[in-house]
Formats: sequence, structure tokens, C-alpha cells
Amino acid sequence: MGWPGSLLKRLFSPTAERRPRQPIPDALWLDTLAACPWLDDCAESDRARLRELCALFLEDKEFHGAHGLSITDAMAVQIAAQACLPVLCFGPGGLPLRWYDDFVTIVVQPEEVLAPRRVVDEHGVVHEYEEELAGEAMPEGPVMLSWQDVRAASGAEAIAQGYNVVIHEFVHKLDLRDGEADGCPPLPAGFMGLAPRAALARWQDTLQAAYEEFREACIKAERFGEPETWLDPYGAEHISEFFAVASEAYFVNRTRFTQEHPTLRVLFDAFYRPGA
Repeated sequence: MGWPGSLLKRLFSPTAERRPRQPIPDALWLDTLAACPWLDDCAESDRARLRELCALFLEDKEFHGAHGLSITDAMAVQIAAQACLPVLCFGPGGLPLRWYDDFVTIVVQPEEVLAPRRVVDEHGVVHEYEEELAGEAMPEGPVMLSWQDVRAASGAEAIAQGYNVVIHEFVHKLDLRDGEADGCPPLPAGFMGLAPRAALARWQDTLQAAYEEFREACIKAERFGEPETWLDPYGAEHISEFFAVASEAYFVNRTRFTQEHPTLRVLFDAFYRPGA
């Protein structure tokens, strides 16, 4: 399966440079870098580009604090920096933000929330339960984030584990661009030097193989006491969750990610850093 030509043209066609109306102040940006220590590994030029993209992101999006949470400039810029990181190399000016043009609102909860769920199993039995969420990306809708978890992502333990809720949810937005949560975002023309069908097959085959290996490792850890996986076992729930879990780890702990998932490192480099 491919993607509609109109979607690919919209995401990848050239566009005029767009500059932010108001740059992020120096002090605020330095505070953001301190709150996102994994950005130390980025080249100075990438950090400068990220700063500009964040300013454009903040012009486009609206932040709403839930349950009395007041959104400060520091909070908004910290979230923007993490949200923009996955699309940083997707083109000049504001072009990368086309990936996020299906929504405006970012809802920030003080902490994790309980969301009601209703599923029907293969026998037709309805199961209702509550799921604890640190974040959620809704198709063509807002992104919800727990500020408690956003803050926790700055800690050494979270970085060591490759955890980042903002990147996770915004990668879901990339995945959902074609309308399906299937772990496969739209790919640019010439991805990995391949024709469209071959590029899609390469992505699907590589990700699926890594996902199946990861699921097996999670099952062995849970049932037979084998070592736990480095990546969050939540990634074993569905291939779309695996894509998001793997992507957050790729950005915040690339060294460990490369050791654990070398084939995904190559695939993700080709997607997130084309031409690098």
C-alpha cells in the first residue's frame, strides 16, 4: 500500500523560507537546553535550526493547562523543542511543521490521567477498563501530555532508559499522517535510494522484524524470567507503539539504541536525518 500523491506532495514539496515573527529569547533557550540534556549531542547548527523551528511551532499551536495548571513560557518552549526534534531535518523554514498541521491544541495535564477504554474481544465479549496515560495523540486532533512525565524525561534515569513522552506522542502524529496507526509514516521520494514500493517494503520488513524480536524478548522476560528489554515493554502492545517507543529512545539515547537495535538505527537515520 502507498500513500495518496496529494499527501506526499503536501509533505515533501518545496516551500518558501518561513521565519519566526519573534525569536525565542536567549535566557529561555538556554533553560530549554538545560532541561533537554540529550540536545548536547546535536551539532550547533542543528540546535540553532531547532530554536527557529520551535518559534514557528509556538506561533502555530495553542497550549491549554488542565485542572488549573498554568502554562509558562518555559514549559511551552520545552515541549516545543522535543516535539520539533523528530521533524527537524524535514526541510527548510516551516516545511517540517506541515507534519503537524492536522491539529492546533496541546493539552497539558498536571500528571497522568485515567482514560476509559472499551474493547470487544474475538468472542464478542465487551471489556471496559481504565488506562493510565502519560500522553495521547489523537488522529486529526489534539495532543495530550502529562507535565509530570514531561519533567521526568529530563532526568538521568529516563535518558538512560530512552524515555520521552513528548517525542513518543509526536512520533505517533507522524505515523498517523496517512490515517493509519501502523508504524509506517509517509516516506519521501528516493528513501534509502529506493523506488516507492521498494522503500515501503524495506521499512515494513525492517520494522516488523525488529518488532517481532522485541515482542518475543518481552514474552520471555515476563513468563520465563529472562532479562528485561531495554526499550519500554509497552512497545510490544502494537507495532505503532513499537515505532514510537523506539523513536523516543533513538533521539534521547542514540548510543544505547545503536547497540540494541543497529538495523533500526540505519532505518531511522534515513528517515529522520535524510542526507546526513
